Amino acid sequence: MDIALRLGGECVNADSMQLYRGMDIGTAKLTPAERRGVPHHLLDVWDMTVTASVAEYQRLARSVIDAVDVPVLVGGSGLYVRAAIDDLEFPGTDPEIRARLEKELDERGAAPLYARLRELDPPAAAAILPSNGRRIVRALEVIEHSGRPFSATMPSYEALYPSVQIGLEVPRPELDRRIEVRVERMWAAGLVAEVRALLGQGLAEGRTASRALGYAQVIRFLNGEWTEERAFAETVRLTRRFARRQESWFRRDPRVCWLPYDAPDLLERSLARIAGGGSA
Repeated sequence: MDIALRLGGECVNADSMQLYRGMDIGTAKLTPAERRGVPHHLLDVWDMTVTASVAEYQRLARSVIDAVDVPVLVGGSGLYVRAAIDDLEFPGTDPEIRARLEKELDERGAAPLYARLRELDPPAAAAILPSNGRRIVRALEVIEHSGRPFSATMPSYEALYPSVQIGLEVPRPELDRRIEVRVERMWAAGLVAEVRALLGQGLAEGRTASRALGYAQVIRFLNGEWTEERAFAETVRLTRRFARRQESWFRRDPRVCWLPYDAPDLLERSLARIAGGGSA
């Protein structure tokens, strides 16, 4: 927000879950007041029943980036960031293949699908977590639909838009503490009530939205599968695990400039990096 205000920029959302309408508390979506007059793009774009599509996001993001003088891309979905700024092409989809693989995922779990992917495309399997069923399904769908390895479509670092990327370094113990505090605030702000209301609007039918961190755990509580205490604890645990995966993703990108999150001159250091095109 401070960078956008100083540069006269406009924020472009790259958080895959903030694209969904109604999913506010669990995604920490800024309220209009918190946006402090800075225009925000690509919030509340999709109905929660829509399955997320990074190719569709790419189209939307680039149309905004091309129209804005100073776009400030912000969010934690690594593939969405790369889709917006890098030279990535996404292979087509086949609804019949996808439905069959998703049915197998629901019935048998991710393990047999992952074993198949490891046989068909070892580099893709090495880059995908064995527990990431949705990503495994997509990889197998691409292989079957196109006849090409999914690894051939995986991101490179060839930029379509010149950019400066800034990452915030947070020590692991502090990050873990902050995640728990964030989940406590989500609960206090009414996450359970938000999920209950969204279930009445079709959240359970959304293959992507219903699996979002926090939402999936509260759904299991509301369905009577878990206690509320377990839903809370699992949200904290899985968010910490996800944060580690996020960091690993961004650490692999040599273009990211890492700055200490608590530096008193963080804004000035960030602006200096931007002015220097990312160099120190």
